[in-house]
Amino acid sequence: MHLGKRPKVKNVKGTLLRIWAYIAKDRTLFIGVLSMVFISSVLSLLGPYLLGIAVDLLIEDFETTILATMLIWLLVVYAGQATAQWLQNYWMITVAQRTVREMRSHLFSHLHKLPISYFQKNHDGEIMSRLTNDMENVSRTLNSSIIQVTTSILTLLGTIGVMLWLSPVLTLLTLTVVPVMYGGMKWITNRTGVYFKEQQRHLGELNGYIEETLAGHTIVKMFSKEQKVIEEFHEKNEALKNSGYFAQTYSGFIPKLMNMLNNVSFTIIVGVGGLLAVKGAVSIGVIVTFTTYSRQFTRPLNDLANQFNTILSAVAGAERVFHVIDEDREDLNLRKEVDIPSIKGEIEFRSVSFSYEDVDQTLHDVSFKAAPGDTIALVGPTGAGKTTITSLLSRFYDANKGTILIDGNDITEITRSSLRKQMGVVIQDSVLFHTTVRENIRYGKLDASDADVIEAAKEANAHSFIMKLPEGYDTLLHSDGRDISQGQRQLIAIARAMIASPSLLILDEATSSIDTITEIKINEALARLMKGRTSFVIAHRLNTIRNANLIVVLHEGKIIEQGTHKQLLKQGGMYAKLHETQSGNDTRGSVLEHLEGR
Repeated sequence: MHLGKRPKVKNVKGTLLRIWAYIAKDRTLFIGVLSMVFISSVLSLLGPYLLGIAVDLLIEDFETTILATMLIWLLVVYAGQATAQWLQNYWMITVAQRTVREMRSHLFSHLHKLPISYFQKNHDGEIMSRLTNDMENVSRTLNSSIIQVTTSILTLLGTIGVMLWLSPVLTLLTLTVVPVMYGGMKWITNRTGVYFKEQQRHLGELNGYIEETLAGHTIVKMFSKEQKVIEEFHEKNEALKNSGYFAQTYSGFIPKLMNMLNNVSFTIIVGVGGLLAVKGAVSIGVIVTFTTYSRQFTRPLNDLANQFNTILSAVAGAERVFHVIDEDREDLNLRKEVDIPSIKGEIEFRSVSFSYEDVDQTLHDVSFKAAPGDTIALVGPTGAGKTTITSLLSRFYDANKGTILIDGNDITEITRSSLRKQMGVVIQDSVLFHTTVRENIRYGKLDASDADVIEAAKEANAHSFIMKLPEGYDTLLHSDGRDISQGQRQLIAIARAMIASPSLLILDEATSSIDTITEIKINEALARLMKGRTSFVIAHRLNTIRNANLIVVLHEGKIIEQGTHKQLLKQGGMYAKLHETQSGNDTRGSVLEHLEGR
């Protein structure tokens, strides 16, 4: 079955070295793990050797004392081996969990340092898959594979050494299966690596699709698209099944091959060893020891082959994690940036142009000024560049050309953290967190007291409805805000901005899709919030921006008009047409006709 182009694990060695950098933080405990692995491997080799000696002694001169002594030694050896194995497992689990914790923390911290463009290009579910599935894959491998690989290598080398010492002839016969093992393993593992990488990619895509459809389940049902999303899910699920099928099928060949060759080796040793024993070339005890070692010889090879597949799968996951960690941080800037202790609110856009990646220019030579405390309204059709202006002001992006000045300072010379700490944002779809109403409001100022939270809620006209909730301010909200209405979510968002006491405000359609009574409450709260602060308001309802100090009218990324409400009405341009349309004094489509005629 054709799966398309199959990506390979790009850098196994480099990824393993990066994982080791995390493990090395617990190097003392890890050395203890390796010590226990060495001890258990030595004891595993000693057991069969003592058993062979015991058999020869019993055949030559049976004595109860000898049998008892050898049994005691065997018990000591196997008890010591079990203890060493328990310690190595216990310590390795500790090292593995600490390592994965550090990697996950590093990844999560780095995600919050990435630019907004990264999250626009990658699905939330795909990002979540790297934090969960890929990290869990690494965790499972660290818990078992390091011990297995080290044990297998030591056991293999030790077994060959003892076997050569006991009988070079039988050893050479046992090793005849190694070239076949190597060839078979190489053929299999060359195919499993690409499929494990493909499996992880499809798993991430499926998680992203599930997250997206569950988040938008209301829209899915509203448009009766259940069958469509089910079919798309089946398609992605089928791709994951196919990649997983080939990965597991090929990797499943390894134990079958090893078992077959193990039985072949065992047959050779028993047959040839029996002939040598008849001729007196070797003792019965040596044959017993060799039959045990032959099993012990192929088992580490089998384990190494199986662990190779597991490690490849983990490397594929770790590589995806490091791919995120290697993304350039938002604050990575060669220019020297400084913290700005306070903002008065004087804003100037000076010939600013901007375009998103691989997209036509969004803003063209935009220029305007705002004095401290001014309200700047941004008006225009969808895609005109209104939100882009506020994104540049928030430094989610930096302008390609031109300069943005805040209190006379170039915005690119101000650290993002100090800038955003002095900004408040209220958007159309307010984001609430899965915590109490109190903590959602306090998010604007984490050290705010309960009294400050209540005062902010009162200022935002939210106190009355909050007190009617089941637990008042301690009511637990869902992250999607399903517990309360959209207007109530907006009031909580305004209270959150209120408690932060920002110097700059961005209001993006803050009163959109709200009933009239709630809109009045929100407008009253916004009026209090905006008082004395420089505010940027994106609004389609022109009646909410009549009193703005400056209205900037945008079309296709260009400023086509700017002025006060009265000034723009007198000009009779696009703003006047919009106003007439919303006031019901013009026919539908007049604004579109005006735009098309530009």
